[in-house]
Formats: sequence, structure tokens, C-alpha cells
Amino acid sequence: MSNYVELFHRLDALLVSNCQFWQFMPFAERGFVWQQNPQFCQWLMSIDDSQLQLLSQDIHALTTALLPWIKDAEQLTQIAAEVSPLVRTERSVPQGFESGIPGRKWQQITAFNEVLPRLGLPWLEWCAGKGYLGRVLAVSHQQPVTSLEWQQQLCVDGEQAAKQLQLDINFVHSDAFSIESDTAIVQQQHAVALHACGDLHVSLLQRVAAKKGAAVSISPCCYHLIRQSHYQPMSAAAKTSALVLSKHDLRLPLQETVTAGNRVRQLRFVEVSFRLGFDLLQRELNQTDTYLAVPNVQKALLTQGFEAFCQWAAAKKGLDLPLNIDFEYWQRQGELRFAITERMELVRQLFRRPLEMWLVLDRACFLEEQGYNVVIGSFCDKPITPRNVLIHAERGDL
Repeated sequence: MSNYVELFHRLDALLVSNCQFWQFMPFAERGFVWQQNPQFCQWLMSIDDSQLQLLSQDIHALTTALLPWIKDAEQLTQIAAEVSPLVRTERSVPQGFESGIPGRKWQQITAFNEVLPRLGLPWLEWCAGKGYLGRVLAVSHQQPVTSLEWQQQLCVDGEQAAKQLQLDINFVHSDAFSIESDTAIVQQQHAVALHACGDLHVSLLQRVAAKKGAAVSISPCCYHLIRQSHYQPMSAAAKTSALVLSKHDLRLPLQETVTAGNRVRQLRFVEVSFRLGFDLLQRELNQTDTYLAVPNVQKALLTQGFEAFCQWAAAKKGLDLPLNIDFEYWQRQGELRFAITERMELVRQLFRRPLEMWLVLDRACFLEEQGYNVVIGSFCDKPITPRNVLIHAERGDL
């Protein structure tokens, strides 16, 4: 049994046994989901907003705070941290190559390139966009690049830039899910995907493995962008798991907390509390206990107050509001529910990286089953991108 399979089973057991702390929709709940543990709920409500902000941005402080209530908190955080930085080899790229590429994206691309081994193989850039990564690969490894992209205009722009830079890059205009795109994948090739979403990178791994491609390196992203209603496990190990992951569950790894200014925080409080207050109101009117999603709203409407928001939301959902509604009452209920929802989200934050590692390990175990030697590591620091995990696999017979 490989280390990754063993690690996967350990993590899987922890996520399954603690699923009551993370596998639910906070905004769909009227109150805390842990009513059977009133002391825990009381403790959560005792956390003030400044403490809440501090804990949401410091996983170690959050782990310590939750340890009296979630006995596996430390173990979960330790396992999630078992991703070491990969060794980087500085590779100079000629001046001007970063032209037109946003600064942070450029940092991600160069960091990704610097952890890739030199295998002397041609490259396949999957979901290439304009081929930003492909340009760097072509010039720093002196190997031809095939860049597959489904948007025609991006292919045109990418080809034009490659010609100007005199790079050996061939753009293939194709849907990454189509049978035609199979022709871009060959055995003697190193396939790469930097932040290809959900099923797009899953499809690449499955097809490279089917063709016994020499090597593949991906940084997964947007796990919830899948074609099925629930996650389809890839490896034999994950197929034995009791976890059934919805698209909502799969969004959890992406819910990175960011430091926001007071104005942004206040605007979010107003919008979310309005939504939660309206939801409680519609439950009362419709005699239901089902959450009602409301479309995106123009921020200007929020300045008109809760009643105007409710009238707008009711019109959007085809709901007739009676004349005698106590809007102040429902607004207060929404604000109270906002505080509860925020604290339930705080608890879920403990499981954000562990769930991401479960998904990453599923991919790693799948590749090992297909005869690949696999390495998982981080290719850059989190401020450059929170999606900083890289999975690199080479065939054992390479």
C-alpha cells in the first residue's frame, strides 16, 4: 500500500466521523445544526466579531479553539499540512514574456514551471487559454508545445503571440471533453494543466492514464464544476468511502477567507442578513421549511432598505406579500441568523483544506493505480494562489 493510500484512508475516516461539523448548508438552516450540544452553540455565540475574523484567518488558532469540541481538530490540521513545498529550479524567461499577463498569474506560471522536472518531452497544455504557460514551457525547456483550447479567439490570440515570440507552439481548437481532443494526447508527452476546473482536469488524468502518457502535472481547481450532481470518485480507495459529496460540499475547499475592509464587510452583512431575513419570511408565508434561493441583486437596491429588498425578492420568486408584514421583526431575525450562519461557516473552515487534500489524494491514488509514480507538493506560497497544490505523475517505466 502506498503512503498516499494510507494517508487517504486516515483522512477519509476523520472526515466521515466528523461530517456533522461540515457537511451541511449553513444558509439553509434556521439555527445551529448542533442543537443537541447547547454548550457548543453557546460558546460559538460568545465569540465576538473581531475574534471571529481572527479565527477565520488563522487555522492554528481556529484548531486550538475548536479542540474542546472537535477532538480530531489537531489531527485534521496536521494531515492537511502534509504538503511540503516542492523543490524549485530557477528558470530564466526572456524579458517581455510577461507582457499582457496579470502579475499574480505570471507568478503562478513561473512558480509552476520551476517545480516541473526536465524530462525532455514535448508538452501538452490542457485548457490553455492564450497559452501563457505554454510560452514559458517552450522557451525554458526548448521543447515543442501543443496548446488545447476550446475558445477560438483565444487560440487565434495565442498563435499570434507565439509567432511574434518565435516559439514552437501549435494551438488545437477543441473541446477538452470531446473525442476529437483525444488526438492531442500521445504517449511520449508531458501533459500539464494549471488551474483547469473540476471535470476538465479529471478528464485529462483519465485520458492520459488510458493512453499511458509519460507524465502529467496538474494544479486542481474548482472541484465543484462537475457534470454529475455528485462527485464521482476516481480511485479504488475513494470508491470505498462512505462520503457522498454534493456540489455544495465541493465548494468548501474554495472558501478561502480574505481580509476585507469595513465597507465591504458591512455591505456583505446587509446583503446576507436581508437574504436570510427574507427567507425566514417566505418560510412563514409558504408554511414550508425549505430555503428559497434569490438571484443576484444590484447593490444599489440594498441602500433602499429591507422592505424594498423583500418586495424585489418576492416579485422575482412570484410571491405575493400581504400588507401587514412587520419588516423590522424579520430584518432583526435575519441579522440574528447571519451571526449564527457566520459561526457555522467558521467551524466548516477547519475542514476546508482537509477536504481539498481528500480530493487531491483521490487523484494521486488513481494515478498510482494506473502505474504512475506520484508526488504531491505545493508549488508556491498561498498569497500567490490558495490553489497551490501540484500533483506530478510519471510512468514507472519512463
